[in-house]
Amino acid sequence: MNPAQFAVFGHPIGHSLSPQIHQAFARQFGIELDYRAIDAEPAAFVAEVRRFFADAGRGANVTLPHKAAAFALADERSEAATRAGSANVLTPLSDGRLAAHNTDGAGMVRDITERHSVDLRGHTALLLGAGGAAHGVVGSLLDAGVGTLTIVNRSPEAADALADAIGDPARVHTRYWQDLSAIGSYDLILNATSAGVLGASLQLPFSLVGARALCYDLSYGAAASSFLAWAKTAGARYAFDGLGMLLETAADAFELWHGKRPDTEPVYQSLRRQHG
Repeated sequence: MNPAQFAVFGHPIGHSLSPQIHQAFARQFGIELDYRAIDAEPAAFVAEVRRFFADAGRGANVTLPHKAAAFALADERSEAATRAGSANVLTPLSDGRLAAHNTDGAGMVRDITERHSVDLRGHTALLLGAGGAAHGVVGSLLDAGVGTLTIVNRSPEAADALADAIGDPARVHTRYWQDLSAIGSYDLILNATSAGVLGASLQLPFSLVGARALCYDLSYGAAASSFLAWAKTAGARYAFDGLGMLLETAADAFELWHGKRPDTEPVYQSLRRQHG
């Protein structure tokens, strides 16, 4: 009998650690699976996904730039996916329709609060970026109890649209990117932009970093290095990349598909040794 088929869709996708992660999780339970990375250009994404599930695919992770398209493609959507307007997990239902989930926010908050032992309650948070990654985490940040959330994006219209979608004007505000040097300091700064992935530098002022600040990049590895270097130079108390978030979101998808919760910590430590 052939092993169950799983995949991650993205563009580009060669850097993805998801195949390695899901194989490591499967070994914890003696599960045989085939998990591959599929590079799908945006125009081909829907057709590639439909082909994968028509060929008995059992589950798919979705990463940049396809999360909004995955949400739109699905027939059913979880509460977290609906809240985010995007999906990072697709699962076939018994009747052949597709269900969309979004585990980004829950995974990020679990990484920060459990792995790194940082209580987010009452934090003044600055979110850089208002794209799909930002949409995926804002709800969970507010649920975790951040005091205020300020959204800054190079396109202010996108930041305003995200704030309006959240609908919590007492806690959620937007500011202009060009005003970053004049908006004070924060004790939680999250980089949800694609700058690191694209090899660009954000050129952020050091004045953003409060005395006890946690700076967190939703990407990991080389893509997060520039932001983390800035955070450390600015004197941040903590500077973390999103490797742990990747592990936690993968664990949520694995549990959804297999009904078993993997232990993420040994896989995290192994990947950290390999990738720094």
